[in-house]
Amino acid sequence: MILSIRVLCTIACLIPLHAIADDSSRETGLETRIAAMGNIGRASDPQYSPDGSEIAFITTLSGTAQGWRIPANGGYPQPLTAYSDTVSGLRWAPDGKHLAYAVSPGGGYNAKLYLATPDGVDVVRMNEGEHNVFSGDFASDGRYYFSSNARSGESMDTWIWNPATGKAGLAIEMQGLGGISDLSGQQALVWRLVTRGNSNLWLDDLDTGKSILLTPHKGVAESSGKFGTDTSIVLLRHNLGRDRMEFARIDIGKNGKPSKPKMLAARDDAELEDFELSDDKSTALLVWNVAGRNELELIDIESGKRHPLPAAPSELLYSADFAPDGKKIAMTLAGSTAPPDLWQFDLASEKYTRLTWSPHNGVDMAALVRPELRTFKAHDGLELSGWLYLPEGFKAPGPVVLSFHGGPEGQEQPAFRADYQALVASGMAVFAPNIRGSSGFGKAFMSLDNHEGRFDANRDIKSTADFLIEAGIGAKGRLGIMGGSYGGYVVLVAVTEFPDTFAAGADLFGMVNFETFFAQSTPWMGAISTGEYGDPKTQLKLLRDLSPIHKLDRVVTPLLVMHGANDTNVPVVEAEQVVDNLKKRGVEVEYILFPDEGHGWRKQVNRVRSTLELTRFFRTHLVTEVATASD
Repeated sequence: MILSIRVLCTIACLIPLHAIADDSSRETGLETRIAAMGNIGRASDPQYSPDGSEIAFITTLSGTAQGWRIPANGGYPQPLTAYSDTVSGLRWAPDGKHLAYAVSPGGGYNAKLYLATPDGVDVVRMNEGEHNVFSGDFASDGRYYFSSNARSGESMDTWIWNPATGKAGLAIEMQGLGGISDLSGQQALVWRLVTRGNSNLWLDDLDTGKSILLTPHKGVAESSGKFGTDTSIVLLRHNLGRDRMEFARIDIGKNGKPSKPKMLAARDDAELEDFELSDDKSTALLVWNVAGRNELELIDIESGKRHPLPAAPSELLYSADFAPDGKKIAMTLAGSTAPPDLWQFDLASEKYTRLTWSPHNGVDMAALVRPELRTFKAHDGLELSGWLYLPEGFKAPGPVVLSFHGGPEGQEQPAFRADYQALVASGMAVFAPNIRGSSGFGKAFMSLDNHEGRFDANRDIKSTADFLIEAGIGAKGRLGIMGGSYGGYVVLVAVTEFPDTFAAGADLFGMVNFETFFAQSTPWMGAISTGEYGDPKTQLKLLRDLSPIHKLDRVVTPLLVMHGANDTNVPVVEAEQVVDNLKKRGVEVEYILFPDEGHGWRKQVNRVRSTLELTRFFRTHLVTEVATASD
């Protein structure tokens, strides 16, 4: 259940690239090193086979994320898939004779689900047509549940593939976004999104269609869960009636009435980021988010006894799976200087053993930079924080690139970022803040940017830049700004609301016009976003006031715009509006369209190009031009 995302990457021979002379051979060497950063491999999403002998996982070992298998005790990996498009959602069937996975043509959401034998020879399609699909998991009887908008573009319904018929059928009609998080017999634990930042857990009977609300609440709250030893026990992560996420239990009586959540584990200084259950449901691995870094502990479900684990080799855990016998846990560990790789934790010895060594050809990992956590005040006194990556020998004040995360409910953490390390290796500092609206700091903080609150979140952009200048870190005229998805929106707000603040900006698949975003984004995406941004039917003026499109005449900052042609979350029209406007006005703008990508870059070759282009662009405007002007 633990969210697994992020990329394994590493770096080239990191001599201080900013010290390299400007002759053509050394410039070529610089590009080679930066390309090596983008080429760093990654491995993630481990899951033990039902007999515990193998671990299936996703890796970019072949150049594109594909499914592979490795002996559980370590050994040479064997490929399962070999598609030109990326593979995700790899899961073992209960019989151990098959695995399910999703293939995303062109990087989009119209995934195709397949069932294959472990050698990858016999493959059958599990879903039909071309629709948005979220991969799911198997029930213990071999049924496979997933989400699709095949019925209606505005809803991601739950479908169940039946091994007896080899067909998938509609199981639950959703109103918006939702899905099964666990399935036992005809009892389904279902999450349903009210709006972003607000969800509920339900117990659905697939025979009768009856639904029981397990998490009634006022205001906003989120919850996600799994069945315990049987369907009368639900173990969940929630923030009902509290600011931070906790681990809890709900008991369902014989009359079908659920109890209130009983707290099993909570921390005042951290949020429960996720949890993973052992196969016998007796133990849970808890993943705490402590100011962006992860801390791990085990809890015995019945006794409530908690046991903190030794610090992991890296700052972050992305995914985990208990071995069938409960004696080991396979993990994806990653951090600021460590791309995602597979590790195995032995519960008896409490030692971590590395299982994969993803390639990082041409990269000196010891030369990578770990960030420092810095705090500062917003314009209204609200405390904000961010991660500061400083090049070795950085002469402050100097060039700094501000990087804003997506979401907007995302969180900047000390994860491995090839683009950050490439910028740092080129002599530029990177500052990645968590402005209001970010997750990981409690639901009150995350709700501060909703609707009219977004004006204050946008002012946080200027507060961040002011902090860097006042702290003597960034130099006036040498600040850059970048971001993807919602972070791209932040970039466009910055260059329109604060046009004299930034010397260069990079907008990666960001939105510029909320009207066109709601009109042309995937219908379910628009439907769940009204609580975050505003409702186009009743709050059109607010959406227009928040849209940078109406202030592009203020832009004087050179921009780099990159977008995926198959993006259905933020359609490519958002990028086209920016590029067309700036070109007509004679403002410097570069535009790169990836024809084989959707929302973000999934293919290694495209990540390499993006890293190269970003670094070149910011070096030109924050380093080279400044050096030339001073000569």
